[in-house]
Amino acid sequence: MKQFQKTAIAVGAAQLVLLASGAMFAQGAFADDATTKDDKAATTVVVVGQRAALESAAARKKNSDEIVDSIVADDIGKLPDKSVTEVLQRVVGVTIDRTLNRIDPQQSVGDGINHYAAEGTGVSVRGLSYVRSGLNGRDSFSANGGRSLSFEDVPPELMAGVDVYKNPSAEQIEGGISGIVDLRTHLPFDFKGFKAQVSAEEARQQLRGKNAPSVSGLVSNRWNTDYGQFGALLDVARSRYNARSDGLNISPYVPRTDAVTGDTSGTKRWITNGGSWTRNDFERERTGLYGALQWKKDSLSSALTYFRSKYDMHTTESALFMSGNPATIQVDPGATFGANGALLQGTIRAPQDPGVGLGTDARSAGRKADTTDMSWNAQWRATDQWTFNVDLQHVRSTSNGYDNTVGTGGFVPKETLDLRGSMPSLTFDDADRAALVDAKNYYWSFAQEHRDAAVAALNVARLDAKFTFDSPVLNDLRFGVRFTNRSAETRSTHGNEWAAITQTWQAGPANWQPLTSLAYLSDPRFAGPTTTLSYPNFFGGKAPMPPTIIVPQMSTTSPNGDAPPAAFAQLHAFPIPLCRNPCTASSLWTPSPFGDAQGLNQQKEKSKAAYAQLRFGVDTWRFPVDGNLGVRVVRTDMTANGFLLLSPNNDASKYPGVPQFAALSDPRQFDKKYTNVLPSLNLRMKASDELQFRAAFSKGIARPDFYQLQTYTQLNENIKTHTDPATQQSILDGVTFTGSGRGNPMLTPTRSTNFDVTAEYYFGHGSSLTLAVFNKRLKDIVIGRTATYTVNDTTGQPYNFLVTGPANDADGRARGAEIGYQQYFDKLPGLLSGFGVSANYTYINSRLSLRESPTSMWCTPKDTAEANLNRDMAGFDTDGHLLNGGQPPMTGMSKNAYNLALLYDKGPVSARLAYTWRSKYLQAINAYGTADGSGIDANPNSPNKGQAYSVNYALPTWGGAYGVLDGSFEYKFSDNLNVSVQASNLTNSLYKTYMQQSIGMMERGAFYTGRSYSVRMGYSF
Repeated sequence: MKQFQKTAIAVGAAQLVLLASGAMFAQGAFADDATTKDDKAATTVVVVGQRAALESAAARKKNSDEIVDSIVADDIGKLPDKSVTEVLQRVVGVTIDRTLNRIDPQQSVGDGINHYAAEGTGVSVRGLSYVRSGLNGRDSFSANGGRSLSFEDVPPELMAGVDVYKNPSAEQIEGGISGIVDLRTHLPFDFKGFKAQVSAEEARQQLRGKNAPSVSGLVSNRWNTDYGQFGALLDVARSRYNARSDGLNISPYVPRTDAVTGDTSGTKRWITNGGSWTRNDFERERTGLYGALQWKKDSLSSALTYFRSKYDMHTTESALFMSGNPATIQVDPGATFGANGALLQGTIRAPQDPGVGLGTDARSAGRKADTTDMSWNAQWRATDQWTFNVDLQHVRSTSNGYDNTVGTGGFVPKETLDLRGSMPSLTFDDADRAALVDAKNYYWSFAQEHRDAAVAALNVARLDAKFTFDSPVLNDLRFGVRFTNRSAETRSTHGNEWAAITQTWQAGPANWQPLTSLAYLSDPRFAGPTTTLSYPNFFGGKAPMPPTIIVPQMSTTSPNGDAPPAAFAQLHAFPIPLCRNPCTASSLWTPSPFGDAQGLNQQKEKSKAAYAQLRFGVDTWRFPVDGNLGVRVVRTDMTANGFLLLSPNNDASKYPGVPQFAALSDPRQFDKKYTNVLPSLNLRMKASDELQFRAAFSKGIARPDFYQLQTYTQLNENIKTHTDPATQQSILDGVTFTGSGRGNPMLTPTRSTNFDVTAEYYFGHGSSLTLAVFNKRLKDIVIGRTATYTVNDTTGQPYNFLVTGPANDADGRARGAEIGYQQYFDKLPGLLSGFGVSANYTYINSRLSLRESPTSMWCTPKDTAEANLNRDMAGFDTDGHLLNGGQPPMTGMSKNAYNLALLYDKGPVSARLAYTWRSKYLQAINAYGTADGSGIDANPNSPNKGQAYSVNYALPTWGGAYGVLDGSFEYKFSDNLNVSVQASNLTNSLYKTYMQQSIGMMERGAFYTGRSYSVRMGYSF
């Protein structure tokens, strides 16, 4: 890698020297493109205004060899949204998620699905997340445990445009089953001569009420010299964004026949134990630097580019969450229930406990990401027929994150829920509110730490050739090879990230309980850093304001370099005076290990690819036909290092018949090689100058994400006991053997066969009406499932451990249609001729076919291989019943999505009013917050029927239908100076999530962000 970097630096230095000499010989003269032969061959891209951008995008689509949709910047540094992610949702067939759900579980604590993403995440094309991301036609990625960019990390100010390829040809780099998202930057030869632009912007989110500045600037020039034509470009951007999101969550519904006080009818009622509310403050700073050098002389040309994107995000969150025991809480008489038996309105109490359980917390999280791409390209046109191209690239990306939480527990006499309206409501009377600010009702509960550090790198060498035929049918033959060397490493904390301070199950009179009491905040011995917190302007006043609560101070969660927050040692020492037996701080808590065998994922991957692609065209037919036919062959060689771990259970020797195992810490290395042959065919028929049809066929692959390939398996022997109340003796209940495989190094790529047919009608200036029909058939989809792993105990007796991990265990299909339309109504009179419209609609029908369907309608008794397998594949309700009929839909798929924009461009005025909407979509089968072990078994054949905590349920989580209206207005004072105003979420839309239960889609969460505004001034010269 070092040698590669030295070579690239040397090439760059040589171009700088040539550029400097060229500038001296040019004596400051600007190039005149209209008078030189070389300049006539140059591609000139001048994007001015919203209408010109739409016309340019339509032209790219019309003239492309492949099926592509584009967004072009309105002006230099001015894509139409505040992030690349939100820009992409305007493209037909593209949707985004709205939660902070990071794909790599090592880079989070697993609950991102319950948090709103201020700038969107999770780009999908035609409902599929198998997206390959590119920068100027080359691979690009973030160190996120996956293979693609985190698009929210990329400064949109540096982009000239974004192209989305729907059915890539053999010439394109493999890896994008659903499509390729290619980010394009400017090059010096895009401009006729000297060009410069600066802009300044100020943004403000209404709910947060804090301004955030942004600046960007570009300067570019080109010179004619005796040594050829030279060009240089520098583009910089820095932006900040401050946002706040308020959230309300409702807990899963559990079936009970004894939940309503005084009701002896035996009617089944579905009861939730309450919910939670949160306030999350988000701050982001994004910095971008891009430079490009270009040179050409006669048949030679060269370009060197440097791209760097830095992303720094920090959030703080305070929350209250109700945690009453779902098996024992009671609902006051007079409660109302829906036709499905679910609680709609009522007051909840916990007569068996000191009150309804609750928790509050303070949480801070942050991430710094840095991606650098340095690339060099040279082209030689050896003859009129032969052209050769060489391309070198080096990418390095890093990501460092933290996520720390400190929580208190407590009790409140009661809570009142009202779930009848458009937004859930949790209310408290005066007595409850007084209890919520009384320190004697709170105790120190837990602390959770998390840190991760990732680095990913890629070196690429590519050689291409093109032979141009002298033929009326054959245009050219393109062929080439590409070699890559890629690595990815992630280190993280693990194991005891969540650690109790004092919990209710720990404290009490029983000998087995380690503590005599909880660490109440009212006890002077445990007086710690807490504060009272209120929620002003909650949901912008659209929801009842939550009561004031006591929460840990945010300083207790402040990052502390490579160590846990400094306050954690103090908090975990609080139980020392409460220990039933003498204890020390180190015996109560030790920091979570970081980056050892359990917290390390190391991957290396090399690939070799060769392709050949023939371009052809027949102009003599009544309807001219052109296209390309090609094949790409890819050889992949990957290596993964990790461990198989089994820590003996020290309690095994206490109970006769319980097997004992020797400790295992076996380093393991896996090597896997595979070859894929990927043919492609693109055809276009021109019925007229305005009307054309396309047909495309291809096969593609999407390699597993690096986090899915992690070679780490943890095995556990779980001994379950209870204490006899009479004898105080520990009684053995049973033994289970479980495990978790964070990854599976033997995974193979997901494969697809893709068919597309389009009809495209182009009329007027940039006006178009397009239709696309597509069908994708997928094989070897990676899903989570449970399998067995056999280990012998110390006597040689084999035992099967139930290990949950990823496997290529499903197939699927996604078929649908896309319609796009854009037009300016030039023939309308006067000012009305400035109006236009841009609209698109996507319909997708998908199906996921599990290779091993669930074998039972129940996932109980729990902790069996069958139960865990069925749960992970399809989801199970809180009563243990199968959901989705054992065949869940594909994740991320909205059946319907559309964009509708009303446009206006006339004279100095440009305006846009754009609405984006998508229907509901499955986010996950087994997700944090809607999966735990508190269900009540209703299986008539289960020995645990009717018992509390007898179901390990998993409720599929869905993103709800969501639409947002944005607007912009720009006024050009001159050809050089413009001022624009943008507004986001003008409709104050709520984003909602749902949990799937047998009683229907039940509201899980609601998130509110309010409106955002920005003012921008740009000047070009």
